[in-house]
Amino acid sequence: MTAPSDVRLIDTPMQPLGCGECAATVLVRKSDWQQTSIQWNAAAQNACRERPLSCRGDNPAEQFAGCETLAASIRQASVEGRIEVVYRDELDQ
Repeated sequence: MTAPSDVRLIDTPMQPLGCGECAATVLVRKSDWQQTSIQWNAAAQNACRERPLSCRGDNPAEQFAGCETLAASIRQASVEGRIEVVYRDELDQ
C-alpha cells in the first residue's frame, strides 16, 4: 500500500516573501491563520538580522526558532492579500 500523494504544495505553492526589515527572502505558505510554513535558504539565513542575536552562546544556529520581524511581515502580507491564506474561516468569506 502506498501513501497518498500530498498535493497541497501543487494546489497552493509556497510564495516568496521578503522581510520588511532586512534582505531575507523566504518561501511562505499560509494554510490558515494559525499555521504558516516557512522555507529558509542559505541567503535568507545570512541576511536575517535577528538570527545572529538568537544564535549566541548555548543557542546553536540549527535551533533558530524564527524571526519575529519576518513573522510580522508574513502577517501583514496575509492581511493585505499578498500571501494567500488557503483555509480562511467563515468570517473571511
